[in-house]
Amino acid sequence: MIEFKDLLALAVNRKGGLKPVEAQLPAVKTAAQLRRPDDAFYFSALTRRVFRAGLKHSLVDAKWPAFEEAFFGFDPDKLVLMPDSMLEERMQDTRLIRHWGKIKAIRHNAQLVLDLRREYGSMGRWLADWPAEDTVGMWILLKKRGKQLGGNSGAAFLRMVGRDTWYPTDDVISVLKSHRIIDKTLASQRDQRAAQAAFNQWQSESGRPQAHISKVLALTVG
Repeated sequence: MIEFKDLLALAVNRKGGLKPVEAQLPAVKTAAQLRRPDDAFYFSALTRRVFRAGLKHSLVDAKWPAFEEAFFGFDPDKLVLMPDSMLEERMQDTRLIRHWGKIKAIRHNAQLVLDLRREYGSMGRWLADWPAEDTVGMWILLKKRGKQLGGNSGAAFLRMVGRDTWYPTDDVISVLKSHRIIDKTLASQRDQRAAQAAFNQWQSESGRPQAHISKVLALTVG
């Protein structure tokens, strides 16, 4: 398998130096920083990711203060109790993005947040304490136990809140395929695990966060 130093050299060559590459690397928070915010903060970010899927992020972000107001500041203890009638009322609120499937997902995902609190102490602790070598496991958990969190939504949420994660963009997938780490796409858990193993190897070699490695891969072709 290609070594990370060679991937970095390719990215540096394409972008004209190390500084332009470093300037594009995403921010990654420490474990202590991840533990600090409360569950409402993370639930808001999770829900914002759900609504961003398929839409311009700026459109969703502009409406988010109204979402915060309409959904009790994303307090999961309150939202898990919302009856259908209250959710249907929100569907009439013209300040919001009125997508019934995503609106209903809020209540379901409130239970996910509460479950993670029960299992790990808080959502922040789950984010901070999950093993770095199993980032894909976090995506799988969010997809299986949440709603509207398939595709790249798990990785996108983690990236939004600063949790270290690699990101399966088309460019990253292209690099993984070209080096025969995966066969086609990341649709199967087998390919996801194979890709994760490669990122673990590159992280061991470089000492860099997986988010940085992911971006370097993308910059070798994009």
